[in-house]
Amino acid sequence: MVGMSTAQHLTREQLDAGWAAGTSPTEVGTVDLIVRRPDVDEREVLDEGELIVGEGLAGDNYVARGSSSTDDGSAHPEAQLNLMSSRALDLVADGDRSRWPLAGDQFIVDLDLSVDHLPVGTRLSIGTAVIEVAAKPHNGCAKFAGRFGQDAARWVNQVKHERRRGLNAIVVRPGTVRRGDAITKL
Repeated sequence: MVGMSTAQHLTREQLDAGWAAGTSPTEVGTVDLIVRRPDVDEREVLDEGELIVGEGLAGDNYVARGSSSTDDGSAHPEAQLNLMSSRALDLVADGDRSRWPLAGDQFIVDLDLSVDHLPVGTRLSIGTAVIEVAAKPHNGCAKFAGRFGQDAARWVNQVKHERRRGLNAIVVRPGTVRRGDAITKL
């Protein structure tokens, strides 16, 4: 399990400077981290995970947790999986990879997640599974701000088309994903 941390948070200026320094691959990326959330505020770092249609990552609390954005409180159908750029997360975590699981995303990937590169409906091969980019935006929330700072939460949300906070996706073909696997635009 991964616990909370009391690291120092970067300013928006520091985040902007770091973001300008590099770019992610556009065609073939890498799965850098897989994180399962078995319960609220709990994290398990995995070497491999199974993706299940309608459920997302096996053992994750996506279905049980539900969503405040659905009328009946059930899990939002477009938020089975959360992907975040490893480069953006590394910035907000100030280079401390041990803090990456705190973001709450199941997949941390080195791939250009921008709207221009991955519009809604784009399919991605990830391990032996296929996922599809959902329309529901993935935004930084109060928990994200508490873990990485208010400036980081504002920074990940400020340029929506870059998807600095990442994206939501759904599983369209089940399969196995391992850390280090390629993630490829189909």
